[in-house]
Amino acid sequence: MKLSTKYFKADMLAGMVVFLVALPLCLGIAVASGAPPFAGVISGIIGGIAVGYMSNSNVSVSGPAAGLIAIILVAITDLGYETFLSAVVIAGAIQLTLGLLKAGGISSYFPTSVIEGMLVAIGIIIIKKELPHAIGYDLEHEGDFYSYQLIEADKGFFTELIHAFNFAHTGAIIIAVLSIAIIIAFNKVPALKKLKALPGALVAVVAGILLNELFAMVWPAITVKDEQLVVLPIATTFSEFANQFTAPSVEGFLNMKVWMVGITIAIVASIETLLCLEAGDKIDPLKRFSSANRELNAQGIGNILSGLLGGLPMTSVIVRTSANINAGAKTKLAAIAHGVFLLVAVLAIPGILNKIPMASLGAILIMIGLKLASINTFKHMWHNGMQQFFPFIVTVIAVVFTDLLK
Repeated sequence: MKLSTKYFKADMLAGMVVFLVALPLCLGIAVASGAPPFAGVISGIIGGIAVGYMSNSNVSVSGPAAGLIAIILVAITDLGYETFLSAVVIAGAIQLTLGLLKAGGISSYFPTSVIEGMLVAIGIIIIKKELPHAIGYDLEHEGDFYSYQLIEADKGFFTELIHAFNFAHTGAIIIAVLSIAIIIAFNKVPALKKLKALPGALVAVVAGILLNELFAMVWPAITVKDEQLVVLPIATTFSEFANQFTAPSVEGFLNMKVWMVGITIAIVASIETLLCLEAGDKIDPLKRFSSANRELNAQGIGNILSGLLGGLPMTSVIVRTSANINAGAKTKLAAIAHGVFLLVAVLAIPGILNKIPMASLGAILIMIGLKLASINTFKHMWHNGMQQFFPFIVTVIAVVFTDLLK
């Protein structure tokens, strides 16, 4: 599809809005996945520029997705990061193959109840994973903060979480509470909801930075220290910038476990992408149709590039897509522009980004988790009858208490 500059001004403004939404999410999702923050930015840049250009959609925006956190976290823990990147490349190759085979209708074969259950479980896992960040817990610095000894740490779902409260940090808790309050206000207060060019997540991040700087001046004891701030590499030369990228392990392509992870990422990412593509077409004011097969091709190439450069796997993301449409995007130039803005930000202002408290990103992701695991979803599935509710609740329990791969 040729790029159109007919709506250049509107698309540039929309691209800036999506960039402001995407930046904290790229960083937060990477951290929640156990990956370097820079990996999330790589995925966002490629999702914006490369996938945005190759996609047939005029409004869809791609990047790292909360729906893949559970898979990525387990895979990185089991395989190591470089080996995990091999799985990302494999996932992209599978998606590209599916697109070439015209398999774009694959999402219609998966039961809605199972997909809903998977998303709810992912929401619960995100909340559980991000609560320690929100309260300033850091395993490497136990004893620097509070120590109530509520319960000894072990591998249990709840006991591990409770243990984190033994080492909560006052400054981090204040920042997290403020961040959550700001996001809720931007979702609930009519006057703030109208500020489409000012995303609540971005305001929360800026407020977190300013509040932590204020702590450093007037109350140093509760300042959030370096170990609880975002860490992006700062390059002063081109070679230093090039060294920030990580190549996948060649041996990983010969590992059957890596292939299983790759297949799982490909399936989940493809389903999420196709569902988002359909949703984006429904809310597109111009009611244009996007090719599912073309989207799988674009996502496949995007994930291959992301894996080769050290980035996270990506999908089309409904949060960014809806923000794009609401900001007035008319063509895919908006998605490409958001990727360019991400690239400029990581090149020009990494020092500022490294002042972002992890508590702010944790708060943003907790709110995403609450949205995914909304009580309304449980009510909706219950009212649909046991034939829908039973596979839904079994999926939720299975994913939360084992992992998404199993």
